[in-house]
Amino acid sequence: MSTSKILANLPNISNATSDNFFLLAGPCVVESEQMIMDIAGHCKEVCDKLNIPYIFKASYRKANRSSASSFCGLGDEKALEMLQKVGRELKLPIVTDVHSAAEAITAAKYVDMLQIPAFLCRQTDILLAAASTGKVVNVKKGQFLSAESMRFAFEKLQDAGANGIMLTERGTTFGYQDLVVDFRGISVMQENGCPVVMDVTHSLQQPNQTSGVTGGRPDQIGAIARAAIAVGVDGLFIETHPDPSKALSDGANMLNLNNFAALMEQLTELRAVVKNF
Repeated sequence: MSTSKILANLPNISNATSDNFFLLAGPCVVESEQMIMDIAGHCKEVCDKLNIPYIFKASYRKANRSSASSFCGLGDEKALEMLQKVGRELKLPIVTDVHSAAEAITAAKYVDMLQIPAFLCRQTDILLAAASTGKVVNVKKGQFLSAESMRFAFEKLQDAGANGIMLTERGTTFGYQDLVVDFRGISVMQENGCPVVMDVTHSLQQPNQTSGVTGGRPDQIGAIARAAIAVGVDGLFIETHPDPSKALSDGANMLNLNNFAALMEQLTELRAVVKNF
């Protein structure tokens, strides 16, 4: 299914037929209603100006944390209701992560698109449950998988009748505390006939730190994003926050919201050049 057809399945999507890349962006996790409303509003304003189809992203709960003391969420129903409110008031499609088959069914009542985290991309029961909701499903490639092997996740969703499938590159484990991006994987996953997304910020994580808090390289966000656009990626995934140093999850690799507009402008200019090749 083409990118424009999949985007058209998302309620409130703007610029679905744009020649620009599409964007999934927002904070790692819902920290407060005002915070997610402010971030979504800022990103929407920038994306509307640049003709970027925009989907607001935030996790309602973080199930995969290094330390038991790390922030996991405000409560499932409370956070999901906040996400639903953002979508309703700002007229934006919303995507969030799910971590079990039961979560997929529950979250689908509040959001427009479900995302399967990288560590769970092979979990058949979660994939089938997500497909059964009638929502668009985005699956992140496991840090332990080749791009070629993601066709099995795609086929599970396709056979289950998913209403639109996306696959996301998010880096591959390199040693114990780093990730690398093989940009060949973007075109490999596109061979499945679905849009491919580059998860810019998570590919810059530095996991397994002895502090129990994941590190990162946010200084490389621009480089990874530009490279992905250059090789023809369909969409980008970028986590952003007004003050990453105070973020309750993944602050070490998030884009400062103050830099969001300038990066989107630069990437839009690059996309215009690339699509002529």
